[in-house]
Amino acid sequence: MSTGFEERRTLDMSAGSSRLRASEPDPASPAWVDGVNPVTRVGLSLLLSIPLFASIDVTSGLVAIGLQLLCLPLTGLRLGTVLRRLALLLAVAPVAGVSMLLYAAPGGHVFFSVGVAHISEASIQLAIAVSIRVVALGLPTILLFARMDPTALADALAQVAHLPSRFVLGVLAGTRMLGLFLDDWRTMSLARRARGVGDRGVLRRFFTMSFVLLVFAVRRGTKLALAMEARGFGSAIPRTWARPSRLSGRDAVALAGGAAIMALSIAAAVLAGTFGFVWS
Repeated sequence: MSTGFEERRTLDMSAGSSRLRASEPDPASPAWVDGVNPVTRVGLSLLLSIPLFASIDVTSGLVAIGLQLLCLPLTGLRLGTVLRRLALLLAVAPVAGVSMLLYAAPGGHVFFSVGVAHISEASIQLAIAVSIRVVALGLPTILLFARMDPTALADALAQVAHLPSRFVLGVLAGTRMLGLFLDDWRTMSLARRARGVGDRGVLRRFFTMSFVLLVFAVRRGTKLALAMEARGFGSAIPRTWARPSRLSGRDAVALAGGAAIMALSIAAAVLAGTFGFVWS
C-alpha cells in the first residue's frame, strides 16, 4: 500500500515538473546569435554605436533602436526580459535629458530662462535625442551579451584577439565574480529583513551593504589569486585551451547586419534633415 502511494507521489511530482518546464522558457535553447564569436559581438557593439556618437539627433537614435528590436528573435530573448534589463537605463535616460534641457545652448524660441538655465526649442530636441541615445547605446549590449558564456568570451579574447593570458583570465574571474556579488546582495537583503534591520533608511542600508560587499570582494579576490597562482596561472609558460574559438561565416553576416543598421540610421537622419556632426 505504501509502495503504491510512493509511486503515485512520484508520478505526481514528475507531472508537476513537466508542466513547470513546459510553462517556462528554456534559457539554454540555442539562438542564432549564440553562434557568433564573442570577439565579433564586441566589434558589433562598437559598430552599432558609431551613428549614436557621430550625430545627436532624434531620427538616427529611433531608427537604430527600431532596427535592433527587429533583430530580437535572433537573440533568443523576450521583449519583457530586455525591458527589465533596460530598467536602469530607462531611469537614467531622463536625468541625462534634463541636464541638456536646462543647460544646453539655447536656440530657436526660448520658453523659459532663469540664470544659466534655459529651455528652448533646440534644448528640447537635444534633451530628447540624448535620452534616446542612452537607451540605444545600452540595447546592443543586452542583446549581444545577455546569453554569452564568460568562458567562451575568455577563449575568444585569447585565441582570436590574441590578448595576454593573464589579462584574459582576470577578465574571466571578474565576470564570474559579478554574478556572485548579485547573489550576495540578495542574500544579505533577505537576511537583514529576517532580522528586522532592513528598514533603517535606503541610504544607510545601501552604504552598509556596499561596505560588506567590499570586504567580501577583497577576501574572495585574495583567495582566488592564491588559488590561481597555486595552479600555475602565473607561469610564463604558454597555456593551451580546451575549447577552440574560431571565426565563421556567421560572424561576417553579423558584421554586415551591424553595418547595415549603422548605414540605415545615418541615412534616415540625413534624409530627414536632422543629421549633424557632434562637434558642429
